[in-house]
Amino acid sequence: MRIKLHIERLVLDGLPASGADGPRLRAAVEAELARLLATGGLSRELATGGAVPQLPAPAIRVDRGEQPGALGRAVARSVHAGIGGPRPATPSGRGSRP
Repeated sequence: MRIKLHIERLVLDGLPASGADGPRLRAAVEAELARLLATGGLSRELATGGAVPQLPAPAIRVDRGEQPGALGRAVARSVHAGIGGPRPATPSGRGSRP
């Protein structure tokens, strides 16, 4: 399955990042989201295609001084929680969300 995802705008209010952190933050979001989509896929609703004008994602907690890479990975996990497929099974048999 090929997944093509276009995010027109990603609003990140209140993150402790500067404009200079933008390229590293973006690269981390893209890499982590690609990894999560490759392993967890998309939700059934989105896998059939189409456009979604807005999609809420869970809030993330970050510490001041968080590195752009860590921020980007946290943002990607939050986005994937909104668009991702079924939760992968853990050894205990319960699903977990990264």
